[in-house]
Amino acid sequence: MASNSTMVKEREGAEIVYGSEECHRHSIELLQELGFPKGVLPLQDLVECGRVRETGFVWMKQKAPSEHYFEGTKTLVSYGVEVTAYVEKLKMKKMSGIKSKQMLLWVPITEMSIDDPKGKKIFFKTPMGIGKSFLVTAFMTIQEKEKYLQLQDKEEEEVMIKEN
Repeated sequence: MASNSTMVKEREGAEIVYGSEECHRHSIELLQELGFPKGVLPLQDLVECGRVRETGFVWMKQKAPSEHYFEGTKTLVSYGVEVTAYVEKLKMKKMSGIKSKQMLLWVPITEMSIDDPKGKKIFFKTPMGIGKSFLVTAFMTIQEKEKYLQLQDKEEEEVMIKEN
């Protein structure tokens, strides 16, 4: 656990927002800016969100820990009162506050990234470096998924036209 002075230093110069509505808007904007689907961090009752643009450090605080079951991956995920990460385009690293239930164990998730240029898969990594990838659509909102599938269809049509 980080000491109080380390935590203060990490958050120096941060943009901070408070309140459920404002934090929700802020977290969705952050996910979109980084290239992640809106549903990948379904945090509830957010009370504080912060970001230090200079270092990429972000945090999101909820009123209480929460759990979310992702239907598309058949995975139960636990979110602590505070979720933190260092972010950059298509990557969140040094994450804390997130655990995934694998078999009978809760496994910390320390990194999340989208490597492939088309953004079809999202990769989650544990502290041991072991990871799992899933289709990015498993974490999209209904609206995002519809838009994504329409773009995929359009790209397929363009390829078929070029081939003929």
